[in-house]
Amino acid sequence: MKKIVLAGGCFWGIEEYMIRIEGVLNTKVGYANGTTKNPSYEEVCTGLTGHCEACYIEFDEKIISLPKLLDKFWSIINPILENRQGGDIGTQYRTGIYYIDENDKDTILLSKEKEQTKYDSQIVTEIEPLKVFYDAEEYHQRYLKKNPNGYCHIDLSK
Repeated sequence: MKKIVLAGGCFWGIEEYMIRIEGVLNTKVGYANGTTKNPSYEEVCTGLTGHCEACYIEFDEKIISLPKLLDKFWSIINPILENRQGGDIGTQYRTGIYYIDENDKDTILLSKEKEQTKYDSQIVTEIEPLKVFYDAEEYHQRYLKKNPNGYCHIDLSK
């Protein structure tokens, strides 16, 4: 089972989109690559923790490869927007690909290069090793399953 963490604005929509993909076995939302230990949602919302809202993904690469999963990710974000997606604005809503396996870095960078050909502006999506990930509060986990009419900036029909 492969693991990766993706950030693309509000984590509710990223999680709901990803869990619908065949081969994605598990997801959880949380806070990635900031400096505050075990932050609360309220702390992350201040923009002072350095964390972004992110989705931890476990997938079976025999069913979906990392390049295909990244293609799906790129299709639901705007990678040239800095610190915002949809109506969400702030550093906690930046886009990012945080790898756990160092061997995935080249695949991710190739994916970014391929995506860059679609834009005149530079892609600002972070590509970094995952430094820290703290699970978000339980009420955020599978939020859109629990609240089907909840806010989502992602077109879940893609």
